[in-house]
Amino acid sequence: MAIRSIHDYPLKDQRVLIREDLNVPVKDGQVVNGTRIMAALPTIKLAMSEGARVILMSHLGRPEEGVPIAEQAPFSMAPVAAYLGDLLGQTVEIMPADFSEEASLALPAGSCVLLENVRTNVGEKGNDEKLSRYYASLCDIFVMDAFGAAHRAQASTHGVARFAGKVCAGPLLKSELDALDKALSIPQRPMLAIVGGAKVSSKLEVLRALAGKVDQLIVGGGIANTFLSAAGLPVGKSLIEEDMIGTAKALMAETDIPLPVDVMVAKEFSEGAEATLKAVSDVGENDMILDIGIETSEKLTAIIGGMKTILWNGPMGVFEFEAFSAGTESIAKAIAENAGFSIAGGGETITAIDKYGISEKVSYISTGGGAFLEFVQGETLPAVAILQERG
Repeated sequence: MAIRSIHDYPLKDQRVLIREDLNVPVKDGQVVNGTRIMAALPTIKLAMSEGARVILMSHLGRPEEGVPIAEQAPFSMAPVAAYLGDLLGQTVEIMPADFSEEASLALPAGSCVLLENVRTNVGEKGNDEKLSRYYASLCDIFVMDAFGAAHRAQASTHGVARFAGKVCAGPLLKSELDALDKALSIPQRPMLAIVGGAKVSSKLEVLRALAGKVDQLIVGGGIANTFLSAAGLPVGKSLIEEDMIGTAKALMAETDIPLPVDVMVAKEFSEGAEATLKAVSDVGENDMILDIGIETSEKLTAIIGGMKTILWNGPMGVFEFEAFSAGTESIAKAIAENAGFSIAGGGETITAIDKYGISEKVSYISTGGGAFLEFVQGETLPAVAILQERG
């Protein structure tokens, strides 16, 4: 892609505004999972080490636009600043809403500050020109490094890049794009996609896009139930989408989609529900399918072992419940043991990777959720498009 890199510009004494995705889970004022902050850290350290005056911005959760952060404190970036400060070994100050161009010029070289939650700013979601120009006034160089927000045309991701003097991609964004390009544009064959989740409809375009690219497609979770029903197999009272049966049949006619042969079922959807292993053909009318079974796990593990490129998005079952986690665990470990190129993305997928301790064995873990899926299905990401235009 014809996009300038942060390495293309001298950073010393420059005001460098970096849009990161620091949208992390926070509980009782403490960051409980800093994966995204850790992913952004190399970019931040790079700019600081070269003597830049670093200004960071990100969203956190879904605060109400135009309402002062003091009135919606759970969405403040303060816990993120504290966590980041610990990693950097220095205080990271939160800049208020009236942070000005003059104030940005007064920052010392090698410093790092963080703007308060951008989604509280009026015009952020609407990609407002006035707000975009304000962001641009704070910097000499704008660095887009938030792949997880690249699918949104907002003031802090897209608008600012229209008006900043110099714009470029950060290392994290560039590595995301390179990894996805390697997996989708020039994959080593055979290629496998694993797509799990609750509903076919939520990942329909992803499934359609992948069906024409991969050699095999594994479906899991509630999505698999719809495919089982499309194949004429009993699913009891499991979650399915009746209006997606035809779509599932069409996808199975186009691509090799191995279906479960045995499953773990329960009579109710609860963590304490009793898990029972059954052949798919024996699923009763009161059963709920909550995971794949032992034979299916072995079958899918063997398929994964023979692949050279693997794209993974979504679990095999309700892995949050321990009794129904074995399927996702077996798939995760099979991917970890595969010697080919693997890329994984999506919130539930990253949670599973953390749970089973395989992060070091997956070739690339995407920090994006919606952006990951939109890229996979061939959508243009607005924040990437503007970088290409300016580049």
